[in-house]
Amino acid sequence: MAHGDFRVTLSTALCLEYEDVLNRPEILSPSSRLQVREFLDSFCVLAEESYIYFKWRPFLRDAKDDLIFECALAAGATHIVTYNRSDFIGVETFGISVVTPAQLLAILKKP
Repeated sequence: MAHGDFRVTLSTALCLEYEDVLNRPEILSPSSRLQVREFLDSFCVLAEESYIYFKWRPFLRDAKDDLIFECALAAGATHIVTYNRSDFIGVETFGISVVTPAQLLAILKKP
């Protein structure tokens, strides 16, 4: 990753998973559904689409995390950014580092 440079990638399956999670009643009130849609629309415009041609499932303990792994792999990503680093054990085999948001910021700030 070049200094201060990063790309956000998203697959269709991952976007649909984000939509499902963000619209769960225990997470968001029904009156906020429009905000979720607007956020996801903006996120989709910002992100580059990754096309998944080969599924690696099951690879991780949680099948939902496999969606993130497959997207990163298809995009040629060098990093997955998450607070749940322990959920992605094994992805380093594919040259992908798992970092927290704070660690990503530190990487981006390096001269």
